[in-house]
Amino acid sequence: MRVFPIISLVVVMSFIPKDITMAQSITVGSKKFTENVILGEIASLLIRDQRLQTEHRRELGGTRVLWNALLRGDIDIYPEYTGTIIEEILYSADLPDSASLDEVLNEFGIGMTPALGFNNTYAIGMRRALAAKLEIHTISDLRQHPDLAIGFTSEFLNRRDGWPGLRQRYNLPHLNVRGLDHDLAYRGLEHGSIHIIDMYSTDAEISLYDLVALEDDAGYFPVYDAALLYRLDLKDKAPALVAQLDSLAGMISESDMIAMNRRVKIDRIHEARVAADFLAQRLGLNVTPRIAGVQTRLLRTTLDHLTLVFISLTAAILFAAPLGIMAAKHKRTGRLILGATGLIQTVPSLALLVFMIPLFGIGSTPAIIALFLYSLLPIVRNTHSGLQDIPISIRESAIALGLPAATRLFRIELPLAGRSILAGIKTSAVINVGTATLGALIGAGGYGQPILTGIRLDDTQLILEGAIPAAVLALLVQGIFDLAENLAIPRGLRLDFNKRSRS
Repeated sequence: MRVFPIISLVVVMSFIPKDITMAQSITVGSKKFTENVILGEIASLLIRDQRLQTEHRRELGGTRVLWNALLRGDIDIYPEYTGTIIEEILYSADLPDSASLDEVLNEFGIGMTPALGFNNTYAIGMRRALAAKLEIHTISDLRQHPDLAIGFTSEFLNRRDGWPGLRQRYNLPHLNVRGLDHDLAYRGLEHGSIHIIDMYSTDAEISLYDLVALEDDAGYFPVYDAALLYRLDLKDKAPALVAQLDSLAGMISESDMIAMNRRVKIDRIHEARVAADFLAQRLGLNVTPRIAGVQTRLLRTTLDHLTLVFISLTAAILFAAPLGIMAAKHKRTGRLILGATGLIQTVPSLALLVFMIPLFGIGSTPAIIALFLYSLLPIVRNTHSGLQDIPISIRESAIALGLPAATRLFRIELPLAGRSILAGIKTSAVINVGTATLGALIGAGGYGQPILTGIRLDDTQLILEGAIPAAVLALLVQGIFDLAENLAIPRGLRLDFNKRSRS
């Protein structure tokens, strides 16, 4: 019995898709904000102009997720900023400026294009009317207003060049500081629930919401020149592409970037179209963007989501049911099994996804493993409870009849516990469908992808494009397992259960 879980896991894990792109394909990554997605689309179109296959993994997690993905080879290119590289990625190298940046990056097998032409620095912003009313012009002026509510992005709250250093440099006394999504922060500022946020200096929302960037009078923020990071092996695989990426040097001014951000965020033009228009105007390249329609997007996200759910849930069923049986048969081992699966369930889902990245990279594999782990507890616990709740008289009767242990288990105990086991599987399935939406943060796709994009663009239709199918799938899965319960549970047991329920 003890080997069943191991065999089950090995069999199912062999079917997990490998997130490795074809040898001829070049993968571009981008962060979860509009400007980075646009720059990622520009890089993707340049790759296509070289007649190379490309995939753009949009809206991945924070800086560390993309940097580690680049080091592992899960992606080949992504847009980054010199200040972030110096202060966050290579902080241990203690680089005084960007002069020696190329040399240090090369030690990691990473190259960097020349600066694209604009500095997208961090800025601390607030509504212009409120700043004028309180006579706040610089970051230092904030010391006189400790009651103002602050909403910073979660990454900024913990970065070396973020809130910890800013608070220390300016001796800011504020305690009402919360973390939230970058795009949601602007809406919080508009509605007055927060007063101060961190901004990117090229954000289109600055003019849209009539915000003011406070003067960094202590010179805290470094220069954040935009550039493209790429794996050095591209120089051997696609030297012409690297030369074309380098040709972007100085081509994108700050006003250009603000205008492109505005076209996407305010005018609702697709990032690929904006990127294609820029390349046509500046480099004379005529590359047709590939913009999927609603039906194509829905089909792709549905297939991605079903893959995540089916593989992870199948693995969980094959692994957790034997564990639940083992827990019911051996009390001491059972306490360890129930404790371990319960402990896994306490880990926040997003944290568990991120924990998987160093081991399995980005994409569907870490998402499937995380979902598999999250699906264990309900099945293990319900299997254990279902077997434990079988009346002792029935157990003793089976033993008295001289039935072997395996026969007792498969012919008597499991059928009697079947309703409880299926209830655990049903619970895991519904949780799995919802949690799988987070897989989009690490490039696994699924219904979470339109939800992330919709939040970023403040587009309710896109959010619903992911949320409604996810809800429908959860209901469908529940219905399927309800039907399976009626088919799998012997008729006599169903009648007995219904009779006891009415009494």
